[in-house]
Formats: sequence, structure tokens, C-alpha cells
Amino acid sequence: MFTTIVIMCPFLLVFTLKESYYPLLWKLVRIWSKVLIYGMGFRLKIDLNQKIEPNKSYMFCPNHASLMDPFVLIVLSKNPIVFVGKKELEQIPIFGYFYRRTVIMVDRSNPESRKRVFEMAKKRLQNGLSMAIFPEGLVPEETVVLAPFKKGAFSLAIEFKMPIVPQVYFDCKRLFSWDFLKGGIGTFRVKQHPFIETSNLTLEDVDFLKEKTFEIIYSDLVGDKKYMNDTNRLT
Repeated sequence: MFTTIVIMCPFLLVFTLKESYYPLLWKLVRIWSKVLIYGMGFRLKIDLNQKIEPNKSYMFCPNHASLMDPFVLIVLSKNPIVFVGKKELEQIPIFGYFYRRTVIMVDRSNPESRKRVFEMAKKRLQNGLSMAIFPEGLVPEETVVLAPFKKGAFSLAIEFKMPIVPQVYFDCKRLFSWDFLKGGIGTFRVKQHPFIETSNLTLEDVDFLKEKTFEIIYSDLVGDKKYMNDTNRLT
């Protein structure tokens, strides 16, 4: 991963100079993500219950289990996506520099951060981009099936009338764990559920939308033997 970041640096420097270059940057990052995933010995098995349409904005909401999750999501979408991510990740050397220039960062300790995210999202979405937020807001402990969702992704989806795209990542944590003593090559199974429309919803429906998305993803995870048998998951 570090090697590919170093190789990509000159291209990333050029394509992050202007916001108008983002569609070109997205194509480059998709190639990089494919090289990274397949070059590390992984494969993808994708089950799409509904396909995304070109030039339409969506809110992608996958479960968060591994550092590989964003790269899997990037490979899945030809439509350019803007990520909303934690401000803390900008501290990572090299990666952090490009992270600041491409991701809408949220600082949960700052009450004004949500307002800033909303304003930046509005500007980006006017250009026909989609958004991606890992609604757990963190990578949960090994014993947690799925951490409680935060409201941000769902309130933004309702505000901008974007369909929610629930995605389930079954194997990223098992094969590319944060524990260096675990993992190995194999297949990342991904399931993309039918989209949840938000065009008729209001902000009063945020909790309903959040819980509906949670239940879709949670049901798949608890029903998957490989996921549940990986560790002694308690909740």
C-alpha cells in the first residue's frame, strides 16, 4: 500500500490541484484501487441487487471493518464519489496530504463541523458527484457485529434527496485485519442492496432511515457464518 502511494504521488499532486480535475482523479484512483486489491492477492465477488446509474448522485453507506473498505467502494463505483471522513486521518504521513485535498473532513469535537460538511457537500453535489459515509463512524471492536449508526449520512441524504445505497462487506476485516497477526489472501464478498429512496422523506424521518439501513446490513452480517465465526462476536 505504501509503495503504491509513493508511485502515485506525482499523479495525485497534479490531479488535486483543481477541484475540476476530480473526475479524472477518480478514474486514476479506481485504477490504483484495483491494482492494490488484486496485487495484494485479493479478489472481489460482487452481488448487485441494483446498479447505480451514470451521472446520478447517491449516498453510499457500507459497514466499516478494515482499511481496505474505501478501496473496495472505489472499485465498485464508476461515478465519482466524495468521502466524508475523520479529521484525525490527515495526520498520516503522505496519505494525509492528499486526504485533506480530496475528502470532506469532519471534526466531531467541533459543533461547527457539521455545518461546514453540509456547505462543502452542497458545493460538490452540484457537480453531480455522489457521497460515501461509513455510518458507524469508526471501525468497531472485533466482538461487535455492527456499531450503532450516526445520523450524518442520513440527514445529508434526505437534504439532497439522494438514494441510500446499503453495501455489506463480509470479509475485509477477516482478510485484512487491523491485527497484523491475522488475515491472508482471499475473496472480498460484497452485497449491494436495492436502494432506499429519500425523495419523499423529511428530516423527521432521519431515525427511521438510519434504523432501516442498519437492519439491512446487520441482518446480512449475522446471517453469514464466515463473518460470525471469524471471532467470538458478542453483539
